[in-house]
Amino acid sequence: MKQFLITVAGVFAGLLLFSIAVPIVLFAWALTATQPAAVPPASVLVLDLRGGLTDQETSSPFALIEGRTRSVLGIEQVLRAAEHDDRIKGLIVRLPEGAMAPAAADELRLAIRRFRAAGKPVLAHSQGLYADGAVASTYELAAATGEVWMQPGSSFQVTGLARDDIFLRNFFDKHGVKPDYQQRYQYKTAVNTYLYSDYTPAHRESELSWMNSVFATAIGNAAADRGRPPAALEKLIVAGPYLADDARANGLIDKVGEVHDAEASMLARAGAGSKLEKFADYAAQTPTLGQASPNGLGDTPTIAVIGAEGDIMTGTGPSTPNPLSGDQTIRSDDVAKAFYDAIDNRAVRAIVFRVSSPGGSDTASEQILAAVKAAKAAGKPVVVSMGTYGASGGYWISSQASSIVAEPSTLTGSIGVFGGKIAIGDALSRFGVDMRHLTVGGDFADSGSPEQPMTAAQTAAFSSWMNRIYDGFVSRVAEGRRMPAQQVQAIARGRVWTGAQAKALGLVDQLGGFYDAIERAKTLAGLTGSVRLALFNPPTSPLEALRRLFGGSTQGARMLGMAQAALDEPAARALAADVGDARLRAQGATVLAPRLLGPSAF
Repeated sequence: MKQFLITVAGVFAGLLLFSIAVPIVLFAWALTATQPAAVPPASVLVLDLRGGLTDQETSSPFALIEGRTRSVLGIEQVLRAAEHDDRIKGLIVRLPEGAMAPAAADELRLAIRRFRAAGKPVLAHSQGLYADGAVASTYELAAATGEVWMQPGSSFQVTGLARDDIFLRNFFDKHGVKPDYQQRYQYKTAVNTYLYSDYTPAHRESELSWMNSVFATAIGNAAADRGRPPAALEKLIVAGPYLADDARANGLIDKVGEVHDAEASMLARAGAGSKLEKFADYAAQTPTLGQASPNGLGDTPTIAVIGAEGDIMTGTGPSTPNPLSGDQTIRSDDVAKAFYDAIDNRAVRAIVFRVSSPGGSDTASEQILAAVKAAKAAGKPVVVSMGTYGASGGYWISSQASSIVAEPSTLTGSIGVFGGKIAIGDALSRFGVDMRHLTVGGDFADSGSPEQPMTAAQTAAFSSWMNRIYDGFVSRVAEGRRMPAQQVQAIARGRVWTGAQAKALGLVDQLGGFYDAIERAKTLAGLTGSVRLALFNPPTSPLEALRRLFGGSTQGARMLGMAQAALDEPAARALAADVGDARLRAQGATVLAPRLLGPSAF
């Protein structure tokens, strides 16, 4: 009977793997085995933003579907190529119905404005803008296109910026759950959801501060692009919501029509014989960032680009731990190695470090910061370009760069730390479950036990530990930003700032996007004219990501072997060479480890 059950389980697992893996592998084969059709001589690009965006390219197998058209940097690179491509006559942007990450809207706005400055028209089409977080940032991007269309009968609900937080303290008290956390300091609010039943004054102050800043940036940029005074536009917007016809009557949009009508309008402007071209198809034929391999650069002056998106963790491994999701992580060994590779490469004159992270491990952050300092010591300036986040650990790894460039709506700062645990022993006992533990050694050995809160002695020891980490964070910022420690402490205490606020406080040097950071790096390195870019930590290849997912089973290994054979042709080999290799090992974090996580707002 036992053997029968094992056999049944094996067959079931094999069928499950087969049903998941085969469609992915066949789809990957279809994409790599056929090249996109040549771009027509008169083309209008169609960029669909309704599927969500990452900051940087992911290694998820599903990234094969849209490639670089699902990342902010990828879209920006493709648009820069299209600016100078005579075949590209215009651009249509399909807007999401909800919020965009504000910093992503800031950056894509600049890219669209550059595209328009090259003499190429752009229009945006919306099937509705609905009250959802930072939807004002979606409108900010729409306004940059110069011509905003909405579907008949759709809603324009751009009325402000909102967010919700759930507080669990009353629930915990009712059921005997005891949160045992410490924060440095009152603005480090990541665990307030466990500690309180409402916003503390500091929490409320911090949240409203950055929310007001983000909203002001979105309205200010939209007003500039629509040719209206910001105050007048804000008054009109907050009086909503509107239906499409009302939004047009109030000058918030330009035309009401179906997407087919918008496409026909743009094709007419593009000229006779023009055709629509999917952004992904055009991107597949466009040189990528860092197409030059770090190997064999020779002596040609090069700027190394190193990417980092997601939570910061120690160890090495793929940037996308789960190959079936787009979630990213920053592995300290891999990022540090990319820096040391750039240091050792004689062609590299400067480094642009693209950071989009809300934080993570303090020790992992310190390892990356040490690599940043080593690059500067080797005479290679490091310019940080911040994406959606550069907060907490994301600011730690940025703090000693030669220069920091952030978008006005980037969430940064959060110079603070928190740590602790949730004690559930009493809660379990109410359900007849008794938790016990044993310990040997010092008094602090069982401080991480979930049975009970820390003792007074453990709390004091943990507090001292937290203080040292916080003081170390402050000292690194003070050194990197050339500020007195007292000045850093006054603006730190865990507080989140937008890029616009951070620049006024001296935490950021310049407002702008990735290519502004490139220009800054050129200046610091004494370079002029066109400069080659080389990506020193490309994402894991999708096939490697699939091997990580299925490689643990015999059936999966055989399936991937067949996939490898099916893909063993020039197109597939070229794809694998483009996106690189990865070492597949992961490492987690402990419960009591101090955390440098900042906000997760969008």
